[in-house]
Amino acid sequence: MTEARSQFLSLHVLETLVAVLPVRDENGSPKSLVYGGVERHMITSQARRRAERVHARNRANAGVGALAGRSTGLRTREWALITAKSLETDHGWDRDEAIVTARAVIEATGLKFGDPAKKTVAHLTKVLLFAPADTGTRIAARIHEYADELRAWRDEYLRMQEETAKKSPRKGGRKADPEPEPETESPDAAPPGLSAPPTVSALPALPKHHRDAVLFAIAPRDAIDIALYGRFLAEIADSPNVDGAVQSSHAFTVQEAEQVDDFYAAADDAKLHRKRNALDFLESADDAGAGMTGYQSLISGTFYRHAVLDRVQLHTNLRAAGMSDAEAKETAVAAEKEFVNAFVEAFPEAKKNSTASTGSLPALVLAFEGARPYNYAAAFQLPVDENPTNAGGEGPAGPAAVRRLLRHHAFVGDRRPDLKAARVLTYDPQIDAVLKESGGAGVTAVTEIEELTP
Repeated sequence: MTEARSQFLSLHVLETLVAVLPVRDENGSPKSLVYGGVERHMITSQARRRAERVHARNRANAGVGALAGRSTGLRTREWALITAKSLETDHGWDRDEAIVTARAVIEATGLKFGDPAKKTVAHLTKVLLFAPADTGTRIAARIHEYADELRAWRDEYLRMQEETAKKSPRKGGRKADPEPEPETESPDAAPPGLSAPPTVSALPALPKHHRDAVLFAIAPRDAIDIALYGRFLAEIADSPNVDGAVQSSHAFTVQEAEQVDDFYAAADDAKLHRKRNALDFLESADDAGAGMTGYQSLISGTFYRHAVLDRVQLHTNLRAAGMSDAEAKETAVAAEKEFVNAFVEAFPEAKKNSTASTGSLPALVLAFEGARPYNYAAAFQLPVDENPTNAGGEGPAGPAAVRRLLRHHAFVGDRRPDLKAARVLTYDPQIDAVLKESGGAGVTAVTEIEELTP
């Protein structure tokens, strides 16, 4: 008889990174937090989650992995452009008409768009919308199928929109304060047929049967990554939100943060070519030096990170998407396998070419089941002291952190009988030696990611 699986799968990783910058703040500096009285480097859960989600989606779309060929989501502000592209390429619509129509239909459903006076954002929604990847083609197919009806509605919608915009200045001649836009957006001429969107109540409503079709297209449906990571859409009250089945923590260094400000100099190839071949007689003072110089911050350290999968929530989300109980159970198992794979394999891609950060492999992965989530960050509240000559010094942070994590897990496991099926995976021969020294520490060593989850 197969033992019932616990509700939560807890995952813990220790990974050592050298001279990388996988996430930055608004000033281009590494992110950090203070824990245990000292500063630690931090990699945000948002950066990790996106890397994992995209990794799983790319594998599914490429026909690889447990979710091969299954539906996945796309998080973007460009749904009007994607819909217009489908109208143009799949149904032969004129490009300008396709864009104006797609925006009008989606806007009338409840999503707000950028300022029409700024060409760079005119057809972008104000918020990122996480929806199934085929949303745009579904909306385009609906628009084309009912083209005559929707063209008549669109023309009236745009006419009323323009008339309402002319009346928008308040009494006394002062115009309404415009909504702020990001500073990086440069103003340009408004696209033809569009004006600033007035209140929705002043415009002709999108007929209900068409609005329902658009709502169905943007609904989570069977997109597996939406069931895993969830979504929140406040702009459309009757479009379902999804409580994510995955919880993720920020990663932080187990030792005190140390940062290097690396000075770099970039060569100007053409200038060096002239100098080496004596092709001109520019004065050396004017032609000296590098083509460009600057500083970049780099961080190193052993990071601890944690995530947990709520199997009950995942099953609930898949059932809400319309799957049968049997189909939801089968899909949940496949989604769990792919989530674990992404948790181990995926890595944020910032500075990947100049630091080769995406080639990093975890020093240790610990996976186990339980009746509740278990976060072991407390094992590293006291930062690792890597100086073995100091009293209490533990040596290199990687092996020291592994010893701490295994001791912490063993201690908690003695007091929490719900913990079971603990497995560890390492890609580091030094850590493998530590595991052998510890005599297993109550965990089962595996050699493949697929073996981390039963």
